[in-house]
Amino acid sequence: MKRTVEPKLIAGNSNRKLAAAIARCMSMNWGKTVKLVETRVERFNDQEIFVEVHDNVRGEDMFIIQSTSNPANDNLMELLIMADALRRSSAQRITAVIPYFGYARQDRRTRARTPISAKLVANLLVGAGVERVLTMDLHAGQVQGFFDIPVDNLYCAPVFSLDLRKRFGADFEDICVVSPDVGGVERARELAKRVGAELAIVDKRRSAPGVVEDMTVIGDVAGRLAVIVDDICDTAGTLCKAADTLMEAGAREVRSYITHGVFSDPAAERISRSGMTELVVTDSIVLNDAARACEKIRALSTAPLLAQAIMNIANGTSVSSLFDEEVLKPIYEGAAPITL
Repeated sequence: MKRTVEPKLIAGNSNRKLAAAIARCMSMNWGKTVKLVETRVERFNDQEIFVEVHDNVRGEDMFIIQSTSNPANDNLMELLIMADALRRSSAQRITAVIPYFGYARQDRRTRARTPISAKLVANLLVGAGVERVLTMDLHAGQVQGFFDIPVDNLYCAPVFSLDLRKRFGADFEDICVVSPDVGGVERARELAKRVGAELAIVDKRRSAPGVVEDMTVIGDVAGRLAVIVDDICDTAGTLCKAADTLMEAGAREVRSYITHGVFSDPAAERISRSGMTELVVTDSIVLNDAARACEKIRALSTAPLLAQAIMNIANGTSVSSLFDEEVLKPIYEGAAPITL
């Protein structure tokens, strides 16, 4: 059923630049100005977080834009407290727009006496009053099942595909899409299907947790442009070793497309020294100073994708339609598919 309440955006401090870009995209395509709801988010001397919403939100369809990136705990608490403030202010519906969902890597018990933190975070969000979640490239798809509320998980594969076509045209015969580990094969296969490229896998063996002993390339990358696809780049150790392994296997060039650039130290330094020509990330996480200074790192905007998804949720229309590259293409070219 079509909703009559217009969506309103409210932003935490984790990525205000992305929130402002989403508001601009909605304004340009919708034909009316969309502004972020005025709020005050501050910390007391003991670092307790305080939130005050200045605008009237009674009966409104609210979208909180907040990645739970570094500092993950502070940004998560901001999100929870903002949701509670909106619930107590009688908002009609609260949707958490979490471009990067922190704690998603803790989606199962890897050994005895360990938590499933992703499930705990899901419980906290629902308990705070969140009624729907919009996120992007979850590290583990089963995290959606931790919620008893709707969860829309957007995919960056069509955005990456559009960028590849813009950079290299329509001929992908000499391009090979590569998964940096066995666990990411499905993600790499999806992009390979979209661009009509072949698939390769870098199989890694660990001698200890966090220590990669050996890597083997499964597939033919000799003389080809190898495109590594993954969801998260943290310290970039595995990614850079995979890039060097591909070059040793005869790849002509290595480029990487990563959704979430966490870039913990010494990631930027490793990327600068690696055999990669370029590393493309999205703006789901604000780039730190070291990442911004690295000439090999380039950021793609997810604002058009997230803006359209917000409007589709507000309209009660399909979000899965945004998985289609042909639907996204006019959005990224500046057309106006957003309607109410």
